[in-house]
Amino acid sequence: MTGPDPRLSINQATLKYASLADALRVTAENGVQAIGLWREPVNEVGLATAASMLADSGLRFTTHCRGGFFTIPEGPARRAAIDENRRAIEETATLAAAGAPGSTAVLVLVAGGLPEGSRDLVGARSRVHDALAELAPDAAAAGVTLAIEPLHPMYASDRAVVSTLGQALDLAADFDPAVVGVTVDTFHVWWDPQVLDQIARAGREGRIATYQVCDWKTPLAADVLLSRHYPGDGVIDFASLTRAVVDAGYTGDVEVEIFNADIWEAEPGEVVRRTAAGFAAAVSPSLEAAPNAAPNAAR
Repeated sequence: MTGPDPRLSINQATLKYASLADALRVTAENGVQAIGLWREPVNEVGLATAASMLADSGLRFTTHCRGGFFTIPEGPARRAAIDENRRAIEETATLAAAGAPGSTAVLVLVAGGLPEGSRDLVGARSRVHDALAELAPDAAAAGVTLAIEPLHPMYASDRAVVSTLGQALDLAADFDPAVVGVTVDTFHVWWDPQVLDQIARAGREGRIATYQVCDWKTPLAADVLLSRHYPGDGVIDFASLTRAVVDAGYTGDVEVEIFNADIWEAEPGEVVRRTAAGFAAAVSPSLEAAPNAAPNAAR
């Protein structure tokens, strides 16, 4: 293969300190064909400007990060969160329309942690389902897929009460797969003894909206949020997970999303090149379509 894998997408979080203009530029200049964006940099320049910049870059748009945070009890704060997610849905549709052909209108959802003072995980997860029911009509009207992202259990208290792919699929089950799907992120699911079965289930149900990769290496950073690494630098078995996603019928782009203080401080172009090299070595060999892939499960 010459140049980066054509299915590689750089999630903008990997280039945390780069402006939107610089993130688009270094991604395209280094031969990567796709990018996933975050709401904060988009809103800094304004949606219309961001969409124009994306269109000019020639890059595919793969996901918008992030919506969610649905565990707040009913009241003004919950209403504000729901309204904010409606804005995120609109942004996702606009950016997907501005991206190059093959762009996908996927809004990644992080469920939210336990409300302050609460120990009620069951109730928190129920409120996530209620929020999905409110937002599904908006997403359907906009042509956007809401992609529930399970996070590693160490984030259950403060970020996501949805910890496994199975839980995410259970939450999605009441909704059209084109409207509510799941995010498969290797950092968050690699440890789960049921993950391969749940990836297969996600494929059967047509719910794999996006596949994100980065590596896990110990010791974890003092801030565990910043413990992600380049693919191939840690212990995750990308071959088995990637093959499972391919066998499940996923044919879309694959994002590398890294939260790591040292990587954020590095020169953005070098980060893109290092990401592409790690991806080529650890992920690309397992990405070619498998004979038993289910086309109707692809996004």
